Amino acid sequence: MLFGFSDIFFHPTMQSVLIIGGGLAGLTAALDLAERGHAVTVVERKAYPFHKVCGEYVSNEVLPYLHRLGVPPDELAPAQITQFLLSSPAGRTLTAPLDLGGFGVSRYTLDHFLYQRALARGVKFELRATVTDVQFDAEQDAHTVQLADGRVLTARLVLGAYGKRAALDRQLQRPFFQQRSPYLGVKYHVRLDLPRHLIALHNFADGYAGISAIEDNKFCFCYLTSRRNLKAAGTIPAMEAQVLGRNPHLRTILHEAEFLYPQPEVINEISFAPKSPVENHVLMCGDAAGLITPLCGNGMAMAIHGAALATELAHEYLTRRIARPELEARYHRCWQQHFGTRLRVGRAVQGLFGHPVLSEALVGGMRYWPAGVQLLMRRTHGQGF
Repeated sequence: MLFGFSDIFFHPTMQSVLIIGGGLAGLTAALDLAERGHAVTVVERKAYPFHKVCGEYVSNEVLPYLHRLGVPPDELAPAQITQFLLSSPAGRTLTAPLDLGGFGVSRYTLDHFLYQRALARGVKFELRATVTDVQFDAEQDAHTVQLADGRVLTARLVLGAYGKRAALDRQLQRPFFQQRSPYLGVKYHVRLDLPRHLIALHNFADGYAGISAIEDNKFCFCYLTSRRNLKAAGTIPAMEAQVLGRNPHLRTILHEAEFLYPQPEVINEISFAPKSPVENHVLMCGDAAGLITPLCGNGMAMAIHGAALATELAHEYLTRRIARPELEARYHRCWQQHFGTRLRVGRAVQGLFGHPVLSEALVGGMRYWPAGVQLLMRRTHGQGF
């Protein structure tokens, strides 16, 4: 048999692909692979619909791919976003057009939409289920996946699309997991009288906040800050008043917005350290493969694009056109080619923000260099695919 595949691959309970995590990367990969005729199972620890800490802005570079998958986001009536605004901690601003533009839609709505389409295409879901271990059998060229409830699933190929940080990273002994990260993310949905075509990024000491329109006349208000800020203030509301509120634009948002749920979504230990897109023969997608800094506004598009890269190569492997070593080598190379520079630029740019004096100087200088602003955005975004 080609590549020495065992009869285990024809066992009726074995899936072609098992995807750990049902976010944007996991759902679009599942849709793509199911469309190509493969048996796909997605393991997700929550049940749809649910909120996630996310900026909820998507670059239009993903639109051709989503239309090919038959999941056009215009069905969700997203906000159409064409302009970018950046403010310094003291409130000075610069604006720039977005070359490709983007759309705003909540993860609550978008993920549920993709989940329903995936179900209709025969994708199997294990919801409220947690993966505790993944083992690779080199002789059988297959994975066994252990769930917290004791069940064991088998698959020819596993994609890791479980987000920024999970206990599975410890089991896989990923280096970034051993390092503490000072960052935490906070997200709200609000209603506020702001332009709906504008995505704004507002700086403050040790952090920055983004606000942009989503569906149903709502806005996503999401910010990244440090544990140091939270520890000094004591509580999230106190930190917002004492730290974020020093920026006049953020003070206006905090005072005038109607907050649509009582407690924010919060995530800790957000790491921007480099990661490998292949771990223990698992192809990593989305934030599990590498996390771009939120100020670049391209994380959702990168998750979808990464899924497209993974599924194209996975299909070649599953149809026995390439063997696993070539699959993994090509995916690693392709992922770095498309996203490596974006992540490096994002980490470099993040170092320029959060410090009040440096942020003021940067925003003040870039106001008179619009070409530089456009260049920076192009270096952290891609083209339609």
